[in-house]
Amino acid sequence: MILSETTDLCFRVRGGPELEFQVYDSTESDVKTALSASVKELSAKVRSESLVFGVRSSSLYIKLNCIFGMFSPELSDNTPCKGIQQFIKPDTADTSLQYSNKKKDKKISTTGIINLDLMFEMTRPPVSCAPAITKNNRRHHNVNMTLPIDVVVFISPDEPLGELRNILVKSVCCQLDNMEKCMMEYMKGTAVPKPQPFHFQLPGQKYLSTIIYPAGIPDNQLESFRKDLHTQLGLPVDRPYLRRSNAYHFPNERYGDGFLRNPHIYLNHPVLENSSLHLVRGTYSYHHYMQDRVDDNGWGCAYRSLQTICSWFRHQGYTDKTIPTHKEIQQALVSVGDKPPTFVGSKTWIGSIELQLVLNHLLGVTSKIIFVSQGSEVASKGRELAYHFDTEGAPIMIGGGVLAHTILGVTWDETTGQTKFLILDPHYTGDEDLQVILEKGWCGWKGPDFWDPNAYYNLCLPQTPKVI
Repeated sequence: MILSETTDLCFRVRGGPELEFQVYDSTESDVKTALSASVKELSAKVRSESLVFGVRSSSLYIKLNCIFGMFSPELSDNTPCKGIQQFIKPDTADTSLQYSNKKKDKKISTTGIINLDLMFEMTRPPVSCAPAITKNNRRHHNVNMTLPIDVVVFISPDEPLGELRNILVKSVCCQLDNMEKCMMEYMKGTAVPKPQPFHFQLPGQKYLSTIIYPAGIPDNQLESFRKDLHTQLGLPVDRPYLRRSNAYHFPNERYGDGFLRNPHIYLNHPVLENSSLHLVRGTYSYHHYMQDRVDDNGWGCAYRSLQTICSWFRHQGYTDKTIPTHKEIQQALVSVGDKPPTFVGSKTWIGSIELQLVLNHLLGVTSKIIFVSQGSEVASKGRELAYHFDTEGAPIMIGGGVLAHTILGVTWDETTGQTKFLILDPHYTGDEDLQVILEKGWCGWKGPDFWDPNAYYNLCLPQTPKVI
């Protein structure tokens, strides 16, 4: 989370200014000339006195020449930025982002993010002038596009508001310039693509990086552009960092599908002497019994574990395919010849071997299988599991008897071999209640005795493709 890595305030500016221009000659050159002139006019408007930044959840407005709002007479250009926070009403609408336990407060604080609306004053000082009407008989067509401005600025809490305003204006104008470049680069004839900003939290950086992508052009057609960005930013070229699905998700925004993301980040991880911590890398969604209006209680745990793994590959940008349903998983096994056609629609349990086949068939992902003859030996695989999380980072499915679980991490002592497991349990049947899930141990740390000593286990370790 960006707020845990920096004490700076994050100002996020969003708005939809209209880009409008007329084209008289339907040539690409003419469109580019008109487009460039229109963006320059819009940038000039941003720098004008009509610009207003509205502070969300407050009555504050920031203009080029003043800061005004109810009950805020003490704010001025010299007021530190942190002075704004006292006028912002806390957002209590989304309680799914809150959790606390007795050991440590685990509530995500969103007070470090200050949301601003980009607006323009509609009223103008009265000017004495006579009305005029002009007529142009030349053939032309109008281009009208709402630009989705989304600017993120990090600034010290002690920086004066006057300096903040200058930085915000420069940042919005900079994004307009980058949007113009994007539209120019990906124009096809006279068709102008809509630019869309995405924010990314890259490894080794505490601030966000913003990339402008053209709407309507899929990620697989932007690979050469991403390769150049990977080189410029010093990113590895064996995994995706800049696909749209890699974009940073702000903590005060809901996901539209209703699934919980990364419940394990709210846990206190065990502290064992001489042990090391190895965790799943990135984002996943928690899939468990009774979701999607499917009653799979007693037989669908491996299906749910597979859905969690598929969500991880989707969130990390390895695939844009949707999370497979139970029937789609069953159909995949039929398609590869592992099951008969009557298997589709059944309530038959599957295991790690089947998961390996489905991942390969649906996502093109290969997997490593580890066989363990009895539950008491699972802890002996601590070194291999730690290496998997350090190098691949994907969740692991483990199946034994008629039960399946998802492993999200391990603590491992290289000297003694002592191992603990971070388990995401697909057998949960309740609502998406984070507090219940954590307090009841549906997502939590388990010792070696968690595994049935009389059952054999197969572990499916998905391997990440070498792509960007």
